[in-house]
Amino acid sequence: MPKIRLVISEPKTRKTVQVEKDELPSLIGLKIGDTFEGTVVGLGGFTLEITGGSDTDGFPMRPEVLGAVRKKILLASGPGYRPKKKGIRRRKYVRGNTLSESITQINVKVVEGEGDVGTILGIKPKEKAEKKPEEEKK
Repeated sequence: MPKIRLVISEPKTRKTVQVEKDELPSLIGLKIGDTFEGTVVGLGGFTLEITGGSDTDGFPMRPEVLGAVRKKILLASGPGYRPKKKGIRRRKYVRGNTLSESITQINVKVVEGEGDVGTILGIKPKEKAEKKPEEEKK
């Protein structure tokens, strides 16, 4: 089983944290919109909601496709398709709304809980690079 990347977003602070786990068997079978306790990930006291994800080949999960299948459906908007002009539709492959072994990225958001997720998980925030002044032109 490949590593699973969890992208945890905090709506209050508008920050996201990425965590890689070897396997999460307790999440298999959950659907988009389901909630689970954060102790599975190492966030005791937090409740997390599944908002989406993608599989090993990069196909996004869609909430309206039932099951853990990959289907080709007609899309007019995202996730999975961004039309160049208004009204254009295209048939694309997407993944169903149920988590399975083929899912490699799971997007979740914090529903309940207090504190900074990054500091609890031990992830240091990235510092912004300072802009270097351009060399003077002669």
